[in-house]
Amino acid sequence: MQISAIGCNRPKPCFTSNRNGYENPINRKSEKNLAIWTNIGAGALVGATAAGVGSFFIKEGAKHRAWKLGGIGAAFALVYMALTLPSKIYNPNVNAFAREKEMDVFSRDRDLKSNIMEEVNKEVKDEDVSLDDKINHYTSVQMANNGNGLLIKGA
Repeated sequence: MQISAIGCNRPKPCFTSNRNGYENPINRKSEKNLAIWTNIGAGALVGATAAGVGSFFIKEGAKHRAWKLGGIGAAFALVYMALTLPSKIYNPNVNAFAREKEMDVFSRDRDLKSNIMEEVNKEVKDEDVSLDDKINHYTSVQMANNGNGLLIKGA
């Protein structure tokens, strides 16, 4: 997928690849890595909080105070990560699968709409088709595109 900034001197961004003209932007591997790094950050936060709470209980002049607080923080962080990491890895895989399917439906719908609009444009350029038919087909496509699926035609 190619993404570029939009500006007056730059071309429009291109979101399609050479493979069937479509590339799904959802990547399971990046979702999994993001979940792991999020869990590591949350574990570090839990560890720092545990070390901060532990600093109230370990006296100021205690021998190896920093090592004890670091050990407490590391222990809490590792316990937190051991308990939450499996679900944090599983849920993004399930959610990524669902979003891949949603993106497939969205992109197929977009391709279908563009094909229909190309056919309507060809029909508009055709001189053999009457003006009323051109208008009816164009308005039908536009109403379907806007979500107004029901079109009542009067006599």
